[in-house]
Amino acid sequence: MDPGDVSQDSIRAELGVAEAFDAAEEAERRIGFLADYLRASGASGYVLGISGGVDSTVAGRLAALACERADGTFTAVRLPYGRQHDEAEAADALRFIEPSATVTVDVKPAVDALHEATSVNEVSPERADFVKGNIKARQRMVAQYAVAGRLDALVVGTDHAAEAVMGFFTKYGDGAFDVGPLLGLTKSRVRELGRELGAPSHLVEKVPTADLEDLRPALPDETAYGVTYQEIDAYLLGEEVSPRAREVIETAYRQTAHKRHLPVGP
Repeated sequence: MDPGDVSQDSIRAELGVAEAFDAAEEAERRIGFLADYLRASGASGYVLGISGGVDSTVAGRLAALACERADGTFTAVRLPYGRQHDEAEAADALRFIEPSATVTVDVKPAVDALHEATSVNEVSPERADFVKGNIKARQRMVAQYAVAGRLDALVVGTDHAAEAVMGFFTKYGDGAFDVGPLLGLTKSRVRELGRELGAPSHLVEKVPTADLEDLRPALPDETAYGVTYQEIDAYLLGEEVSPRAREVIETAYRQTAHKRHLPVGP
């Protein structure tokens, strides 16, 4: 699709957002897909970084159930930058997911070393902090692929339609994965899946945050977007939204087109 030529219908189609949704049916369909994909791949199981947010909690439980069905192993990876402020919620997520194994990798030493080694005259401290946040996301994916490589496993991603339309992921960071069990879902539908699976309510309703920037810790996604998930979901479901919300969403979609596609060439 030409990134300059977008419409609500074309965006919905590209991101695979279905008109109808039944949480029970969708949970079973996605678990079945993950199980079948794992068997066909010949891999030993799945690997996923668990943050304590609703996306990784739901994706993790889907993957764990699929591994049980396909005789595979699900390895949860904790990826704190030093100590995570919501560590207790991450622990709650792990108890709910019931992984086969858990590995913890502190990404702080590697992130800080690379950030320092690449220091140049940035435009501003805020820009340098933003770049450091991307290093965190990419280092976390490096760790997940290292664990998966040792286990001959596949890496699971947590991207869904509401993040994809806004380009709200780090290219080659959390945007890099082998299989995405939440693809095509709005944020509200991810939450519905969480409730269907029996996830703790405080994790399902937790305020979403990437929590990558040191200068703006725990910055809510919606603050970064400039629109709410309710508005994004409504747009993705073909409903009417305000002209301002439409402009913000479609502008973000155009500007982040490079994140959703393989590199382009002449």
